[in-house]
Amino acid sequence: MPASLPLSLSVEVRTQSDGLRLHYSLVGDIDSLRLPAPAAPVPTDGLWQHTCFEAFVAADGAAAYQEFNFSPSTAWAAYRFSGERERDTTAEALRRVLLVPPQVQNAPRLLTLTARVPLDALPRSPAVLSLGLSAVIEERSGHRSYWALHHPLPQPDFHHRDGHTLRLAAPLH
Repeated sequence: MPASLPLSLSVEVRTQSDGLRLHYSLVGDIDSLRLPAPAAPVPTDGLWQHTCFEAFVAADGAAAYQEFNFSPSTAWAAYRFSGERERDTTAEALRRVLLVPPQVQNAPRLLTLTARVPLDALPRSPAVLSLGLSAVIEERSGHRSYWALHHPLPQPDFHHRDGHTLRLAAPLH
């Protein structure tokens, strides 16, 4: 869904020996957005209800995947799914994910968020990771727009596997 504000979003992703580096840049009238207030950099549910940046990561071809949410407040969330929208709280409890808080820079025409996902938080893959990159952008009016590399359905659904279109060589575990 397009935003009612003129905005552009770009995402740079790099695999590194210690995991993934995600750099989101939002350019436009940032002052017209409703940004979450700075908060403790801790795991927080419900970040998607306001401006946040997301990454869905799976071993290519696997049903299981992980979701990472990063808020401009510096809060973050990490979830595991055994299949589409099937949250796997058992796996989450067995392998807790701890992320470094995202780094955020906010200026009148530019918002950047850089997040790192450590190697031990990523799905084990012998070769390729499949990624869906997305963002929820909330305006001061409360209107939300949903951004993704690809929306496979008429309505945004970040969990839909056909939207996970980026393929990257998996970092070595």
